[in-house]
Amino acid sequence: MSAPERIPPRSVTGAALLAEGELTVRGRIRDASNAALYCTVAHDGQQAACVYKPVAGERPLWDFPDGTLAEREVAAYEVSEATGWDLVPPTVLRDGPYGEGMVQLWVDAAPDAELLALVDGEEPEPGWKAIGFAEVGEGRTALLVHADDERLRRLAVLDAVINNADRKGGHLLPTPEGRLYGIDHGVTFNVENKLRTLLWGWAGEPLTGEAVGVLKGLKDAMADGGLLGARLAGLITAAELDATRARVDALLTSGRHPEPGGEWPAIPWPPV
Repeated sequence: MSAPERIPPRSVTGAALLAEGELTVRGRIRDASNAALYCTVAHDGQQAACVYKPVAGERPLWDFPDGTLAEREVAAYEVSEATGWDLVPPTVLRDGPYGEGMVQLWVDAAPDAELLALVDGEEPEPGWKAIGFAEVGEGRTALLVHADDERLRRLAVLDAVINNADRKGGHLLPTPEGRLYGIDHGVTFNVENKLRTLLWGWAGEPLTGEAVGVLKGLKDAMADGGLLGARLAGLITAAELDATRARVDALLTSGRHPEPGGEWPAIPWPPV
């Protein structure tokens, strides 16, 4: 069998292929905390690789008692699409070999892309943003930094909107074509503030004009009668949708990137 045809993640064809194609399981992604299956999807002569996460394979989480991880993954994609930034690969909710689940287009990451680093010293070099100090063994610490990259900055705004509780380094997928995608959005949209991320480099800094414009667009799209609001209403609870609207309003009111709140660990573990 020939290798799956690569479909550009931002293409409409990719989303349609995921929703309508025949899903075939090829193997299991073993380092995932919930059931995650590597698959191919084929339709109308097109074929692509994808990830299928059946709801039946989810582990219950005490702080995310409503809905499913799969629905939140799709909700994160819907918000990403509404921003116009295309930060989440095409993701759909559909039936599969093991029941309903999330299906997301597979993204091949560039192995040599440098977005995170451990460096010596108290301050990052130009082009980098400080996250915090990390133990590196034998009583030594190093400064953990991320790239001062507009793609990461956009993702930091998206994470603040969807209240991402698990933005790890391994969830960042830069592509050889220069795009950046974020994956694994199952623990998002909680009513309580649970933002936990490696992308704190802009904490407290003013939002870019672009980000403010995007947030205003999200506010309109999530208002009563808005298309995004209607789509999210089928994926998350009414309280979670209201909380998402409130987070957008808070970002627009402050005009700044959020800062760690202190009531929740600010950085996920393990960070990568």
